[in-house]
Amino acid sequence: MISLRHIYKSFDTPAGTLAAVNNVSIEIEKGDIYGIIGFSGAGKSTLLRTINLLERPDSGTVIVDGKQLAELSKGQLRQERQSIGMIFQHFHLLNNLTVFDNVAFPLKIAGMNKAERRKGVEECLSILDIADKIDAYPAKLSGGQKQRVAIARSIANHPKVLLCDEPTSSVDPQTTGDILKHLAHINRRLGITIVIVTHEMDVVRAICNKVAVMEHGVIVEDFEMNNSNYVPKSKIASYLFKSENFYAEEVGGSLHG
Repeated sequence: MISLRHIYKSFDTPAGTLAAVNNVSIEIEKGDIYGIIGFSGAGKSTLLRTINLLERPDSGTVIVDGKQLAELSKGQLRQERQSIGMIFQHFHLLNNLTVFDNVAFPLKIAGMNKAERRKGVEECLSILDIADKIDAYPAKLSGGQKQRVAIARSIANHPKVLLCDEPTSSVDPQTTGDILKHLAHINRRLGITIVIVTHEMDVVRAICNKVAVMEHGVIVEDFEMNNSNYVPKSKIASYLFKSENFYAEEVGGSLHG
């Protein structure tokens, strides 16, 4: 479903060129819930954003559902992105629009008529157990409800892939569990392949079937979560497996990012 081959992405900084992603290759199969985990600055969010070319890699190949995205025209890429949903760390809802209009926004852009938009929005809100908020404005919603609206919006176009960039970092632990439950349900019910960036090992334990650990722009190891005999090969993976919340005071710095 997703093939990233020898991805390299750098940024210019006052200290010189920073290789945020350095020769990374991963294969994600259809139906996977694939976790990318690591500390702040590991490059995980940058890698995630190369999948839909929000970050264009300096070199390497991005293939999604058999299509090499860098070879597409602007129009073709815009069309292909409709099949790649994305959830951000912050909700990015339009506060002057109702829940209905927020979820319907990508459907309107896609040219869907009013009746089809209504049906699509109601279906997505029902899946996320938030149909009763269809006429509410974001200011009247809790953090968890806002994130569920954002998820509903991201699946409105029936994407094949859903990219999740720290989707639980802005909510409390109980709400985190609810969001993960809904993501797992979406994966099972709709067959959407999910790629989730996180700094929380509990998130990985809860829903991921495969995990890649990033450090300093590279994948230091990857493994399947159902492999009970797996022995971590890197210090960071060993630390992640031992820590419940995995705050990074011992290794220096915040984990967010």
